[in-house]
Amino acid sequence: MRLFVGLGNPGAKYAMNRHNVGFMAVDRIAADHGFPPWRSKFRAELSEGRLGGEKVVLLKPQTFMNLSGQAVGEAMRFYRLEPADLVVFHDELDLAPGRLRVKTGGGHAGHNGLRSLHQHVGEGFQRVRIGIGHPGHRERVTGWVLADFAKADRDWLEDLLRGISEGAPALAAGDAARFMNAVALRVAPPRSSDRPGRGAAPAGQAAAAEKAGGKRPAAPAEGAGGTARPDGRQGQPAQDGQAGEAEDGSQARSALQRLIDRFR
Repeated sequence: MRLFVGLGNPGAKYAMNRHNVGFMAVDRIAADHGFPPWRSKFRAELSEGRLGGEKVVLLKPQTFMNLSGQAVGEAMRFYRLEPADLVVFHDELDLAPGRLRVKTGGGHAGHNGLRSLHQHVGEGFQRVRIGIGHPGHRERVTGWVLADFAKADRDWLEDLLRGISEGAPALAAGDAARFMNAVALRVAPPRSSDRPGRGAAPAGQAAAAEKAGGKRPAAPAEGAGGTARPDGRQGQPAQDGQAGEAEDGSQARSALQRLIDRFR
């Protein structure tokens, strides 16, 4: 059996806070994998189900963040679990928004939920650290974590939560690498392509063009429109003098050379 714990604060006013992303993660797992309705136990909300071949208990402490360890400790004693059976999903200031890391053990870095867990169950549990970014100044941290995610964050947050849910069976089986791969495929999916090795236009863009009666968009010319990047952005367009070989095989002239030619 594995115990998956999401950290957060109870109540509707905190539901979309950055500090509650741990709750969001286990809520998404419960919804996507057919877990039964939440019930109250151990001063927490609890739901039991299966992820792949593993029995998993999902837990959301209702003691507020800084007392999370009380509820988790009660659950672990009841199920006779060890820290190695525990996976905790929590917000992480030291990771950029949308980034995720899996770690076993380590300090709490001032996170009150982790501090409470250390006091009640020790440090040897596995952590899924979900990046929310840092506001830049220490005095702004409390306001930052207790503020709702911005509307601009909703797209990456949805993709990240879907990836966590899709990878949850691997995490329950102890395969952190496969879990991370599932998350990576969701937050940075590979580009669709008409041929391997080169990024054609994204499938949705191509489909829209065909539906409108046009031709499929061509892939950007290498060195002319920027190089494709896995995150969907483009690199810097090539500058004059860096475009490579022209169609006739001659080296493209620089802007300076063309200016000199004008005054010859």
